[in-house]
Amino acid sequence: MFPNNFLWGGATAANQIEGAYNQGGKGLSIQDVLPRGVVHETTDGPTPDNLKLVAIDHYERYAEDIALFAEMGFKVYRFSIAWSRIFPNGDETEPNEEGLAFYDRILDELEKYGIEPLVTISHYETPLHLARHYGGWTNRALIDFFERYARALFTRYRGRIRYWLTFNEINSLLHIPILGGIDKPEPSRQELYQAMHHELVASGRVTRIAHEIDPSNQIGCMILAVPRYPLTPSPLDALATLQASQGDYAFGDIHCRGYYPGYLLRTLREQGIDLDITDADRADLANTVDFVSFSYYMSVCETADPTKQIKGEGNLIGGVPNPTLEASEWGWQIDPVGLRIILNDYWDRWQKPLFIVENGLGAKDVLTATPDGPTVDDSYRIAYMRDHLIQVGEAIEDGVDLLGYTSWGCIDVVSASTAEMSKRYGFIYVDRHDDGSGTLDRYRKKSFHWYRDVIASNGATLTD
Repeated sequence: MFPNNFLWGGATAANQIEGAYNQGGKGLSIQDVLPRGVVHETTDGPTPDNLKLVAIDHYERYAEDIALFAEMGFKVYRFSIAWSRIFPNGDETEPNEEGLAFYDRILDELEKYGIEPLVTISHYETPLHLARHYGGWTNRALIDFFERYARALFTRYRGRIRYWLTFNEINSLLHIPILGGIDKPEPSRQELYQAMHHELVASGRVTRIAHEIDPSNQIGCMILAVPRYPLTPSPLDALATLQASQGDYAFGDIHCRGYYPGYLLRTLREQGIDLDITDADRADLANTVDFVSFSYYMSVCETADPTKQIKGEGNLIGGVPNPTLEASEWGWQIDPVGLRIILNDYWDRWQKPLFIVENGLGAKDVLTATPDGPTVDDSYRIAYMRDHLIQVGEAIEDGVDLLGYTSWGCIDVVSASTAEMSKRYGFIYVDRHDDGSGTLDRYRKKSFHWYRDVIASNGATLTD
């Protein structure tokens, strides 16, 4: 079912695991002030009000964590590099050596265990200085700053990192602007789409640079994938579904085809949006990606009926709840078949290799004592992941070219949007809580052993 070279593993983001926000020359990022946006001026310098300042202390405990990933048999580990560790303010001309050296140490550990690194260049971590003094990605200047940052990474880690992702969930910019570095309560549609354009141009430009520096580099885009179904058989609901889906497709279409699709140009015209697009921009956009990666957590329904447009708790980027599906504790509707649908859809549309780089179940896990030591009986997570991975296997049988699967939050992480620990995804429990208490000790959950067996059998145990 799964190819012999399938890349099994897990995924994290620097801002949700590292901590050490003011160590090693790091500057502040937008994540250091989310969700409250508060920075206290103290005698020790600016101190944000955020659980992420310590996170799970991966900055000090990375070797222990990677050893646990190796124990599970990871073939690949997706992590992000914190932009503000490399360029603390984002607009410096030279990178911070201490930041570069930290990721050298991460790579040393991965190489020790033969784990392939998959690196996200920008995972919701725009330097705070660029957000507050330049307006984030609404400002064209960020394209050059991002190029300088990416070039530093490609040069330093040449031959050590083969798989790269440019922007995490790039299509979320239109729905959650702050995650794209726009530090403004209500940016206009003009500002949002101009920021989108700048990110797309930057992504295309660094794709070209990555191939120039090392032709073996494989560059992917990363999309928040949400299958959308008509709420009823009405043709108007089907049309609403198509148009909502096109809003998601646009980012992949541009990354894979190298130009703006007609349906997006129509949207811009009808909304009165006049983008600043240069000939140089068009040349940058023409540098298409080698593969498409995506996150998958839920599906939604769409309707043209305004009386039925009820926003569900977990419907983060539009849509209405599907009455046929159950939901997680956070209102995210659980749809394993939707993963097979999106895999087939993306493969048929773009004919580029795919990579599932986020998927998992957030839940309120409870650590309990057993004769073998503390653990979490997260059978609910095992059931969720088994159901989804079975559908992944079906998609591979359908003919989808899939590179691998990295489960989100393979170790418990701090929430990016709410800065809480109680929404846990990991196979590894971290003893830290929403109030900041806890030992930070690591414990293997039941799912740890289950996922280890799935990897060892290359998916054969899924149907046992």
